[in-house]
Amino acid sequence: MMNEVRTACSHILGTSIESFHSLSGGDINEAYLVRTAKGAFFVKTNTASFASDMLQKEAKGLNLLAEVNCIRTPKVIASDTFNGTAFLLLEFITADKAKPLFWERFGQQLALLHQQTSDHFGLDHNNYIGNLVQKNGSHDDWLHFFIKERLQVQIDLAKKNNRIPHSIEDAFHQLYKKLPSICPIEPASLIHGDLWNGNFICTSEDRVVLIDPALSYAHREMDLAMTLLFGGFDSSFYDAYHETFPLEKGFSDRVEIYQLYYLMVHVNIFGRAYLNQVNSILKKFV
Repeated sequence: MMNEVRTACSHILGTSIESFHSLSGGDINEAYLVRTAKGAFFVKTNTASFASDMLQKEAKGLNLLAEVNCIRTPKVIASDTFNGTAFLLLEFITADKAKPLFWERFGQQLALLHQQTSDHFGLDHNNYIGNLVQKNGSHDDWLHFFIKERLQVQIDLAKKNNRIPHSIEDAFHQLYKKLPSICPIEPASLIHGDLWNGNFICTSEDRVVLIDPALSYAHREMDLAMTLLFGGFDSSFYDAYHETFPLEKGFSDRVEIYQLYYLMVHVNIFGRAYLNQVNSILKKFV
């Protein structure tokens, strides 16, 4: 696979490859740092049968984020297949340690991204979260979108793979009846969709670069809930966000509702270990 990608990169970039080094960090795809006379590039790759559509949708998401011009993303050079191998070739971003100014800027820029709105929840195409298809059917109402395109899709998949007991499935259906009194009504915001510590880069200029988007027009509190699921970001990130685009009161009381989607994604990718946390949240609300 590496030789096929190296050949494809050389052809697309129009130059010879000076070095081609494997990078760590990804759970799904292989990744490489490509050095050429024209500069450094990042390439993500996998078998075409598994990842062709996934990598193409990732490129589409990065391009959409670039178009709204609120937060920087790596420039997409190419997304294609070559001899049965799919690849996504991007600008290489050198990472640096985050400083306080970085977090403040990040919070402000995410708030600006969330101010990009739509009349409908969803997106004009399905995409992926991890290696799972993320459904983005269009809905006028947030709760219908959240239930049908987010929670129920994951529940049905877990049920198909025998990863969810009937008791938890029943609890979700009870929760659906209570959601109208929990989630505030807001316009559909453009969100990153999978905003955890592994999906952004801090540059040497203290600027954020978003990667691996799972875009949709959804409730903006989804992004913030995901940032809090595994420890949270620096407090200055949240302060800057709230100052730029304040949330409705009571977010801390409902944050776990949004986290149920991401936890069910983890159940379906990694296994039943995350069900205890799902069950604990459901017991608080049902």
